[in-house]
Amino acid sequence: MDATISEAFDLTDRVAVVTGAGRGLGRAIASRLAEAGAEVVCADLAGDTAEETARLIVAAGGSAWAHSVDVTDREAVDGMVAAAVDRHGHLDVIVNNAAIIVDSTVLDTTEEDLDRVMAVNYKGVFFGCQAAGRVMRDQGSGSIINLASGAIDIPTPGLICYSAAKVAVAQLSRTLAVELGPFQVRVNAIAPGWIDTPMNERHVLRPDGTIDPDKKRDYVAMRSKMSPLGLPGEPDDIAFAALYLASPAARFVTGIVMRPNGGSTMPICHPSRSRPFRREGPGQAFLAVSRNGRVLSGRGSPGRPRTRSPMTLRWICSVPPPRRMPHCPTKSCWNMPRR
Repeated sequence: MDATISEAFDLTDRVAVVTGAGRGLGRAIASRLAEAGAEVVCADLAGDTAEETARLIVAAGGSAWAHSVDVTDREAVDGMVAAAVDRHGHLDVIVNNAAIIVDSTVLDTTEEDLDRVMAVNYKGVFFGCQAAGRVMRDQGSGSIINLASGAIDIPTPGLICYSAAKVAVAQLSRTLAVELGPFQVRVNAIAPGWIDTPMNERHVLRPDGTIDPDKKRDYVAMRSKMSPLGLPGEPDDIAFAALYLASPAARFVTGIVMRPNGGSTMPICHPSRSRPFRREGPGQAFLAVSRNGRVLSGRGSPGRPRTRSPMTLRWICSVPPPRRMPHCPTKSCWNMPRR
């Protein structure tokens, strides 16, 4: 591809539909696609928030309009895509981002909760892929981007409905990439790590529903420690990933699950393999590590010395957060039995 950097990421005259565009990741993705020149359809169940996103884009010099849609309704999703094609004559990008979350364990999940999460998080994406895929197949071009989650890579207690739906989204994306590849339609998924969005503020709410700033600060700090970079994820981290996958720069990219997660889902999540590391405390692992990564000795609790093999290091997690959160992705690591 013979193009400058600006040309490779230019979406001028492209039409993009973004579901769940009313807030959080959807709003950030819609805004960045519009900034790159795309005509953006801001779709959301809450029409007023979709309108607000469209107004913000237009105020910033972009082009956008809002569309209210229930992604669990196949006819409504078909109508959303048809409205975009009727207005612009083509569809170049769809970002299936709309999602909900329900906190429940496997044993406590009700059939109603399971059906509701699957309807939005999986069937909604499926319907979006079908509606946009037919248009893109017939026109011989397009990019489908589906939002999965870092929860596809690690067991996350309390998020079974959400994570199961996102695993299905990842496999849907790979399968559709094979089916639509001959028509020059690219299909990819993005599996974000923890991102500071309104959806994740449910953990820091006061009884009256307002955000507790102290809890929010501690919670973001805890989440930051799950990344080797020590950073929390921001909506733009995902928006720029979506921009890449939507742009001509990604012309040779299809069937991937991109993981902008700060490294939080890597099996080895502490840089101790490259330098000496020691941590001890009640119930915590103690390690002495050589510079070549070999574990020299360890103990599961004070007074119980033992020797570990280098492979065991992959189960020694990063420094624990200030408090144990019910959905901490590393909980399964640092709660493992210590022999």
